[in-house]
Amino acid sequence: MSCTRTSRASALAAMLACLGLLAAACGGGRSSTTGETTPSTTGASKGEVVQFGDLPSPCGPGTPTGAPDFGITADMINIAYGDDAGFLATPGRGHEATDAMRAMIGWCNEQGGINGRQLVGDYYDAKITEVNNVMTEACAKDFALVGQAWALIAGAEPIRQGCGLPTVPAITTGADVVNAPLMATPIPQPVDYNNVAGWAQIAEKFPEQVKKTAIMQPNFPAVIDYTQRFTGTVDTVGWGFLDCTQVYPIGGVADYRPYLQKIKECGATAVFTTDVGTNFSNMLDAAQQIDFHPIWTNTTTAYEQQFADWNVNGNGDQLYVGNVMVPLDHTPEGSANAAYVDLVTKAGGDLSYSGQQATSAFLLWATAAAACGNELTRSCLMDQLHGIHSWTAGGLQAAQDPGANMPGSCALVMKLTGTSYVQWAPAEEGQFACNDAWLVKVDPPIDSAAALKLVDRVATNHTAG
Repeated sequence: MSCTRTSRASALAAMLACLGLLAAACGGGRSSTTGETTPSTTGASKGEVVQFGDLPSPCGPGTPTGAPDFGITADMINIAYGDDAGFLATPGRGHEATDAMRAMIGWCNEQGGINGRQLVGDYYDAKITEVNNVMTEACAKDFALVGQAWALIAGAEPIRQGCGLPTVPAITTGADVVNAPLMATPIPQPVDYNNVAGWAQIAEKFPEQVKKTAIMQPNFPAVIDYTQRFTGTVDTVGWGFLDCTQVYPIGGVADYRPYLQKIKECGATAVFTTDVGTNFSNMLDAAQQIDFHPIWTNTTTAYEQQFADWNVNGNGDQLYVGNVMVPLDHTPEGSANAAYVDLVTKAGGDLSYSGQQATSAFLLWATAAAACGNELTRSCLMDQLHGIHSWTAGGLQAAQDPGANMPGSCALVMKLTGTSYVQWAPAEEGQFACNDAWLVKVDPPIDSAAALKLVDRVATNHTAG
């Protein structure tokens, strides 16, 4: 992903996109039209068995009849997707997820669609603040919402659930979303469980440093939720936290040195933050200015090339981030990541972690939809999604359990070295470290969980259609 680094407004916009797993992308410009029909990209010759890594393609021909549910005809299925590309502070935000969706819809249509029904991709630009408007539009037109990267989607949950619109998002942000009904995601991040695999590997290499970890935290509810999930689980793998958390405005501050000086004097030897873009680079520069050299850890959102390009001075060389997707530059022939890179590049799109997530979301949705056969309904779709309990998107990611909304217990760790991210652990590139003990129940529960009214781990705040 590529986040602009020019202003506090841009930093705010980037942070709004980077909640939950914090992987929404931002970058170059994008149109804000809706109702696009995505053209074909690359596919297979007639009769050829198509694979996406080790996943047999869910797409193919058929002889569809009837219109079994809303948004479906005998010939077509309308699905919604989108980003926040029209947000003026960071134009183009989230476009890598959109690029992936367009490429995957084209790939699927070239094979015949879903059991012979062609996919019509309806693109919606939420511009961050207009998510309620675009959700209302999708409710009036689409069968399902797939692979979207909307930063403030939680605010539109009453609308989505009210119209009974299923969702398979690329990006999940906010407590209302991560345990929502009518939802399945390829990388679950519920309020009550956390995958600590990346943090465990960092702790194994730096056991003493992580015992004295300080938090640098923007004052934003979803960021606070994520931090509480982090602190409420990683103590099981050796992390300890100092009582000197520093909280600052979501838009950042002009000078991070006073905040950093406090955690330096507190004795911190490791720092965890969820900040990104300008805020984070300014923070790292400020740490160097006060001769403060801890281990830095962040969410996967920090794994983006433009941020790496900033690191010419080496101030970010002690940054480590966990990752449940295969590294972007690891593309062995025939692998799922090679397929993702090839399809999106040939379609003229850009690559990023959020694009990988959108690809996985599309494949998850398509696999469930195809299993319903000709009588594809929303009810059948959700039943099929809830029955998928081991998902790697053909090897694009570490195994997760989307059907039960449970994270996996595997990860790898990326390290920033100069202007490149490299896989730091495990040693073999593209491999994940796994341990069942690394899937940890959040204890104590995060503050927002009490307001969710969970029933069987599903939020009941809003009425589902």
